[in-house]
Amino acid sequence: MTVPLSVLDLSPISEGSTARDALRNSLDLARSAESWGYKRYWVAEHHFVGVASSSPAVLVGLIAAATNTIRVGSAAVLLGNNTAAEVVEAFGTVDALYPGRIDLGIGRSGQRRVEALRAVAAGKTVPGAPRETVVREGVVIPAPFDISGLLTSPRLQASLEALAFPGAQAPEFEEHVGEILALLNGTHRTRDGIELHASPGEGADVEVWVFGSSAGPSAELAGKLGLPFGANYHVAPSSTLEAVQAYRAAFRPSDTLAEPYVVVSADVVAAEDDATARELASTFGHWAHSIRSGAGAIPYPDPATALPLPERERALVEDRLITQFVGSPSTVADRLEHLQKLTGADELVITGVTHSHEDRLRSYQLLAREWGLPALLAA
Repeated sequence: MTVPLSVLDLSPISEGSTARDALRNSLDLARSAESWGYKRYWVAEHHFVGVASSSPAVLVGLIAAATNTIRVGSAAVLLGNNTAAEVVEAFGTVDALYPGRIDLGIGRSGQRRVEALRAVAAGKTVPGAPRETVVREGVVIPAPFDISGLLTSPRLQASLEALAFPGAQAPEFEEHVGEILALLNGTHRTRDGIELHASPGEGADVEVWVFGSSAGPSAELAGKLGLPFGANYHVAPSSTLEAVQAYRAAFRPSDTLAEPYVVVSADVVAAEDDATARELASTFGHWAHSIRSGAGAIPYPDPATALPLPERERALVEDRLITQFVGSPSTVADRLEHLQKLTGADELVITGVTHSHEDRLRSYQLLAREWGLPALLAA
């Protein structure tokens, strides 16, 4: 396979373990991923749930310190929760010590949730036309998930309130991204024309990415600015194709890219055979349901003790279950190849969660070998 593979790590906390365990596991997986030939190691931003990736800039710095060559970054920093200055200074600090290895991935999930909450409160329908699940060129494209129920969760609303000062309002996404780019390149001016220079941050050799889950502002802005784009098939599989198409349609060459560059994510669990992989992934639905129901991600359940997921609960996460790539290395690689061909992805980023850290390591190792990543071919 000629398309590179990268890692997206949520630092999951397994049932019976702690956040400390999860973070140590992330460092271990990062070192292993580097040795197996993965191109990048990205971490997410999540708050008040059963994962330990709440502070991506700090975690990026720790992983960069624990590795030597692999690119390390965020997928993504949520701009609704962070100011432009906070983002640039944090990632500029890491870049100052590990130059040329840091990816600054940004997304508008925080802003998008606030906008959607306002729409629900006003009695407006959350966008998303009804559609049946289809299979296109071997890739499952499920019907869209209706997020209106999740948006009314008291827990979600409390989380959003805890992440911002009362009355604070984030800039529009395009303006916010523009502030980040201006601070990085040293051209930032306030509305009053005052120059501000981030130190560290200005001149940082970070690679800026935009992440999106639909054919909306994120995809269009990434294309307009000529930045690389990450499409979230593992989170929003129903709208990935539209997101990629919108990005490519909006793309303009820039000093960063002459042509569009797309990474597409996939949720993967690989094992020696299909049956073993299915057993390892058997509690993914329980975990996804805890998120979708508004309860917040629970510690990842142990397949050895968990009861089967009731049908009513399974229905809420069906789109996530049928788009998870589970099986032997050849089974998973075949499905990834179909996803890459359908989307035209220049790179695939793999995220996978199992209860056992050793099983998660083995999943990434088996896939690296099956995909033919350079480090394992040379071993």
